[in-house]
Amino acid sequence: VVGVAMIFGVFTSEPPVGFKNFALGDAPFVGGIPAVIGIILVAGFSFQGTELVGIAAGESENPKKNVPKAVKQVFWRILLFYILAIFVIGMLIPYTSPNLVSNDITDVAVSPFTLVFEKAGLAFSAALMNAVILTSVLSAGNSGMYASTRMLYTLARQGDAPKFFAKVSKNGVPRNALLATGAIGALCFLTSMFGGQVYLWLLNASGMTGFIAWLGIAISHYRFRKGFLAQGHSLKDLPYVAPAFPFGPLFAFGLCFLVIVGQNYAAFLADQIDWVGIAATYVGIPLFLAFWLGHKFKNRTSIVRYEEMDFPEHPRQS
Repeated sequence: VVGVAMIFGVFTSEPPVGFKNFALGDAPFVGGIPAVIGIILVAGFSFQGTELVGIAAGESENPKKNVPKAVKQVFWRILLFYILAIFVIGMLIPYTSPNLVSNDITDVAVSPFTLVFEKAGLAFSAALMNAVILTSVLSAGNSGMYASTRMLYTLARQGDAPKFFAKVSKNGVPRNALLATGAIGALCFLTSMFGGQVYLWLLNASGMTGFIAWLGIAISHYRFRKGFLAQGHSLKDLPYVAPAFPFGPLFAFGLCFLVIVGQNYAAFLADQIDWVGIAATYVGIPLFLAFWLGHKFKNRTSIVRYEEMDFPEHPRQS
C-alpha cells in the first residue's frame, strides 16, 4: 500500500515516478536472456514450498473442501505478495541504485523493501523488515521441517527409507523422521564456517531439485487427468479441477525444463569454461538422477499405462 501510494507521489517529495525506471538503460531485462534465466533459480527457490498444500492434504480435516480453497488462496497470495510487491519495487527503485550494491548480502538495510520504506520517510524501516524477515524465516523453517519429515516418513512406509523413520508417537507424530530432519537442518548452519561457497552449492542444489520436483508434478498432473478420463471417469467426480488443461502442465513442464537446462548455459559458451561454477549450478541434477535411477533399477519399475492406473476412490464407471 505504501509503495503504490509512493508511485503516485504520496509519502515522498519526489514527483510521481511512473514507468521511467522500466525505461532506464537495459531495464527491465538487464543482462539479457542469460541473466534472466540465471536468476530464475534463485527466484524459484523463494517460491518453492507452495506445493506443500498437496502434502498437507492427507492431514487436513476436510480435504475435499479445504484443499481446493487453499489452492485458490495460494494463487492469489503469490500474485499479491510476490508478483505485485516485486512490480512495485521495480517501479520505485532503479536497478542502478547504489544502495542495492553491498558486500554484505545479509544486511537488511540494503533490502529493496527497506529502501522503499526509507524513501517513504519511515525511520524504523530496517527494524520493521527485521521483524518481517524473522517471522517469514520461522514460517519457512516450520513448513520445511513439516514437509521433509512427512516425506521421509512416507518413504519409510513404502520401503524406500529405513523402517526406523516410519515409527510414530502416541499422537501420530513421526518423531524419528522429525529428529533426523532437524539434525540435518542444524548441520546446515555449519556452512557459515566455510564462507558463502558452500551455501551457494546448497542453494543451487535445493533450487534445482525444486524445479525438478515441479517438472515431475507437471508430468503427474498431465498423466493423472489423461488416465482418469481414459478409464471412463468424469471431471465432475474431482473436488478440484485445475483450469487451462492441458496448457497448464505443458507450459509448466516446458518452463521448468528450460530453467533446469539453461540455468548456466552461458558458462559453456565462454572461452574458458568454468567447470566449478557449472558443477555448483547443476549439482541437483546428478543427485536426482542417482536417487531416481537407483530406485528404478532396484524395484524394476516402469511407466504405468493410462488404463492400468489405480483410482480407488473412483470405481470405474460402466
